[in-house]
Amino acid sequence: MLNFSIVTIALCVFLYLAFSPRLARIEGWRATVTPLASIMGSGFLVVAPLLADSVGYFAVFCMGILLLLSYSVGSAIRFNIRHFEPIEHQRGPAQTVSFVSRIVLAGAYFISVTYYLQLLSAFLLKAFGYESELWSNVITTIILLFIGGVGMWRGLSQLEKIESYAVSLNLGMIAGLLFALAVYNIKLISSGSWHLPELDSTIDLHDLRVLLGLLIVVQGFETSRYLQSEHPAELRISTMRLAQWISAGIYIIFLSLMTVLFRQGMGADVTAITSMVAPVAILLPILISIAAIGSQFSASVADTSGAGGLVEDIAQQKIPIRYAYLLVLIVTISLTWATDVNAIIAYASRAFALFYTLQSATAAIVAYQTQDVTRRTQKIAFYSVISIICLLVFLLGLPAE
Repeated sequence: MLNFSIVTIALCVFLYLAFSPRLARIEGWRATVTPLASIMGSGFLVVAPLLADSVGYFAVFCMGILLLLSYSVGSAIRFNIRHFEPIEHQRGPAQTVSFVSRIVLAGAYFISVTYYLQLLSAFLLKAFGYESELWSNVITTIILLFIGGVGMWRGLSQLEKIESYAVSLNLGMIAGLLFALAVYNIKLISSGSWHLPELDSTIDLHDLRVLLGLLIVVQGFETSRYLQSEHPAELRISTMRLAQWISAGIYIIFLSLMTVLFRQGMGADVTAITSMVAPVAILLPILISIAAIGSQFSASVADTSGAGGLVEDIAQQKIPIRYAYLLVLIVTISLTWATDVNAIIAYASRAFALFYTLQSATAAIVAYQTQDVTRRTQKIAFYSVISIICLLVFLLGLPAE
């Protein structure tokens, strides 16, 4: 009965989000889905096992810290949407810092494409009960060649159409998973068998550095910054904030319900969520694997497109888009064979942390230039502190081991 309920909930949510004409007409929903999908896409798959291994019982608390940091960075991005975008094409220090941040973002996209596809390969192999770094790299390389080849040959517009369906499938899976976890916890409580597992929850400096290396799990809200051709500024500001609120609520509820499934010695297996939820319902590992493969493929296509577009834009259209995709292909394949999935998570976190450092610095500069004296000091201080914190993430973040 529980398996039937999970599939029914997941399917209903998927069908409504993917095919509802009414929802498709709501511009605010469309503007919310892009950052929400980016925040929830891969982080939801890896956050539980990685936090369980590094911080144990403090997983919910530490997740709260990551979410608070991301919301603070989001406020800097929202400030830039409102106050920097109108002066973006002028000359000045803020424009220079922002231009450098776009170069950094292109590099971050290179890394995130590798991250998404390494994660996809890991879940694909896990679905068949097989683990091999070699075969994971081979699968990742094949998919990269396919995406890069399509991009160079025909462009990625056709593949990007998959994204809306993958996003809906992922959100449907999340709804079904949360329902199943809630039922599981209620059953344990009602039978008197609910108890927390024995975990080593001491947090040392290494664990803190690993936590900093997990910033990627709440990354994605900045996509609203670059949707100016599709949505007005105030709508992007409000929907980015909404996406962060929704994702924060889901993450906290999810980890609170998952804590009872934590166990000692999990290691840093990013696909461990499939084995963690197996006691809850037999269909959950299958559902998660399907959603993981679909969401990571669509996310990699979106970031490949974003990276290619940024390279073309940074080069002031002097590099044709097909050569930009070729550059993305070369870099991502090189990263695939030079790293593993845990290392690439930390590298992606650090790359985006550097981008956030520069965006927060841009906000501080713009606040100095445009705000009145009363508010200026507060804004400059706040965005400067956020910039420094993100710089520390960039300098100190470590992969889980």
